[in-house]
Amino acid sequence: MLLLSPTMLAQQSTSITALNELGPENSAMAQRAGLWDVIETICSSPTSTPTKQNLVVERRMVGSFLEEVLESAPNSAPADIKRIDYLSFNRIEGRWKYVSMDTRAPVGLMPAASDDRGENGSIHLTFEPSAIPTASTNITGQLVLMQELIVQDSPDHDRKDQYFNVADGSGKSKSWLGHRYEYVRRHAQ
Repeated sequence: MLLLSPTMLAQQSTSITALNELGPENSAMAQRAGLWDVIETICSSPTSTPTKQNLVVERRMVGSFLEEVLESAPNSAPADIKRIDYLSFNRIEGRWKYVSMDTRAPVGLMPAASDDRGENGSIHLTFEPSAIPTASTNITGQLVLMQELIVQDSPDHDRKDQYFNVADGSGKSKSWLGHRYEYVRRHAQ
């Protein structure tokens, strides 16, 4: 067991405190807090007709994490949508970390990370592979690979594009834009 001297403990405490501060990336993310109206466009396969639904998002900072709670907009269908996600720049690793959970899909927690800091207001995340349920009376699933591109177009407009690739063993499966979330900030009336 390694014992740290009082000086080393003080240095470690100082660096932990400094790393828990927001830093430039998470300070910029804190500017995204507030209420947003969202239009989600869903395309369940590369050949399906897109559908749209209205959603509402509340974003707030929880420490260095941007928490996003997404729900159905009032008086819109379906009314039982709830997704929660957390996004934060990990200053030790030098990359973005993300996790989401969505009541619409029984896939559990969906962790993702970037390869870099992002640039020009965009963050590219790669998700861990997930199994999605198939249309069957048996409990079966299929492996899906997912990428997400978060783009901050302006202080009042964001976009999240989620690209899916269903693993089919052919080596020829194509990626498609499965979900697009268009965010517009609500301003105080």
